[in-house]
Amino acid sequence: VQLQAFGGGLVQAGGSLRLSCAASRRSISSYVMGWFRQAPGKEREFVAVITWSGGSTYYADSVKGRFTISRDNAKNTVYLQMSSLKAEDTAVYFCAARMAFRASDYDTARLYDYWGQGTEVTVSS
Repeated sequence: VQLQAFGGGLVQAGGSLRLSCAASRRSISSYVMGWFRQAPGKEREFVAVITWSGGSTYYADSVKGRFTISRDNAKNTVYLQMSSLKAEDTAVYFCAARMAFRASDYDTARLYDYWGQGTEVTVSS
């Protein structure tokens, strides 16, 4: 599966932004989909994950209550709705896909098989 993330941009603190991740070549219905982010000088970190049909979602503590992950398998697209954005949310955001889901490691980047190219989000304070 090929993934392409888009929707990033510059937004003021407190604002909202919606990221999209469009997939091609294969249906995303077979994949658990995640969002990760990487700020300058920092390691890539988990943001959110959604299971195959969207029945379960999990979030990093830092974004819980502010971000919402969703998916539309018919459109082969995953979304990340970001609200109440903070300066510390500034990063390049990546979408990723993996076949399996385990509660013990859904936040582990190296276990995801496919990655999009990233879209940059800048939050000005």
